[in-house]
Amino acid sequence: MKITAQEEYGIRILIRIARCADESGYTIAQISEAEGLTPHYVAKLTRQLRIGGFLKSTPGKHGGYILSKPASEININLVLKTLGGALFDAAFCAAHIGALNLCTNSVDCSARSLWKIIQFAVDQVLDKMTLADLCGKEDSVIKLQALLKMEEQLLQTV
Repeated sequence: MKITAQEEYGIRILIRIARCADESGYTIAQISEAEGLTPHYVAKLTRQLRIGGFLKSTPGKHGGYILSKPASEININLVLKTLGGALFDAAFCAAHIGALNLCTNSVDCSARSLWKIIQFAVDQVLDKMTLADLCGKEDSVIKLQALLKMEEQLLQTV
């Protein structure tokens, strides 16, 4: 499983905007400079985030992007699914049938079970995370610390 650049930069843009103290938000140029991304790419990501309901644009010559709702109400799982989609969804099997018109394992597929379990586990973690949880420094985000401790404990038992 890989995290796409689009997902990474989209989250970083949301965090930057959530931390913004200016009521008019950040312009595409400001985000582009701060994140080291091209203005075209920032425009693409902010458009996706606006269509997804996470951002709204402020009008005027010096207008920019602001959050459409409080950071505590922005679910990270929904953000990532807006930016890149789910790891596994109902259309997954239809997209991976091979050279045939129907998957040869459509009735009994243990691989499908694996992807469903992984998607379930990812959803369990990401559904608990909000943008507000990510706006602190990495070592001060309590939910992240708790999840990292759980990961360490799991690794010790394996």
